[in-house]
Amino acid sequence: MLAHSFRLCAAVFTMVLVYQSPCMAYAAGPATGPASEIARLQQAVDAAVQRAKPGILGVAVLDVHTGATAGARADQPFPMMSVFKAPVAAAVLDRIEHGSMSLAQKITATRMDLHDGSAVPSVGDELKSGKTVFTVERLLKGAVSESDNTAVDLLLRVMGGPPVVTSFLHAHGVDGLRVDIGEAGISEIFNDLKPGQTLPADESEQAFSQRRQRGYQAFLADPRNRSTPAGAVKFLRKLQGGEVLSPESTQYLLRLMAAQTLPNRLRAGVPHGVQFADKAGTSATQQGRTAAYNDIGIMSWPDGRVVIIAAFLSDSTASDKERGALFADLARPVAAAVRP
Repeated sequence: MLAHSFRLCAAVFTMVLVYQSPCMAYAAGPATGPASEIARLQQAVDAAVQRAKPGILGVAVLDVHTGATAGARADQPFPMMSVFKAPVAAAVLDRIEHGSMSLAQKITATRMDLHDGSAVPSVGDELKSGKTVFTVERLLKGAVSESDNTAVDLLLRVMGGPPVVTSFLHAHGVDGLRVDIGEAGISEIFNDLKPGQTLPADESEQAFSQRRQRGYQAFLADPRNRSTPAGAVKFLRKLQGGEVLSPESTQYLLRLMAAQTLPNRLRAGVPHGVQFADKAGTSATQQGRTAAYNDIGIMSWPDGRVVIIAAFLSDSTASDKERGALFADLARPVAAAVRP
């Protein structure tokens, strides 16, 4: 029944990503693999790190076929923002596989569940328009493909909270990546609010700016919902390799990720004809500084070559256009390094 449900849902997608067993895990320590490829990959990473300054850029890259790795600050935790929606979706699909949830399961939402934030019209907009019942299938698409904040928090609520996701990851050998709070919690941090506290009424512009600045600093210091670049690569490597979910569930999630075409970051530098499944994440910008600007993804060549990349940019003063160009210009030489 489960496999049948996934086949029905898969029919709406045309992109099929490569499913194969990886030859090795990402190594967070000394680089491994062919020396010439490693040198090319590391050169691309180092150039991006220097260009990102004064922002802090963490990167991890793995060529699944050769085992070549490269990185910078690969073991440093970075705030994920919406990147965390991919592991949340994986945990949901695991529950569906084990029968405790289903794609057709209906979830009732209220205006209290509404959170702003989506790259495209999504679940939050539907809730604003009066729709109150959503299937798990709709919420998965909203959370991953449309990066909708309302959708992911509804999924977390049904599962029993963020710690369920972290436990799921640890059970599958994924460390360096933890989910502790949902979008509501992240919003509270940025707005310098205590849990359950509402926004101040009749707040002056100066008070608003000061409160948001305190929230910005608090977010940078908060250890929750963090991932190392190496941890993100390990999650994607295990997902792509079928070590986290069944083949049907794996392909379902990868299609959802491939359908995320906005925002366009690493994807903008991926060569034509190479499939890309990714999950991006973005924080608010405060006084010209952006706390988190991220993208993690899987490049799949038609011949089966697979390269996994995770890039986390923190506390950047660059413009949105400059940050986007940075990520695209990282993906291009990485792809060229593995297929010179």
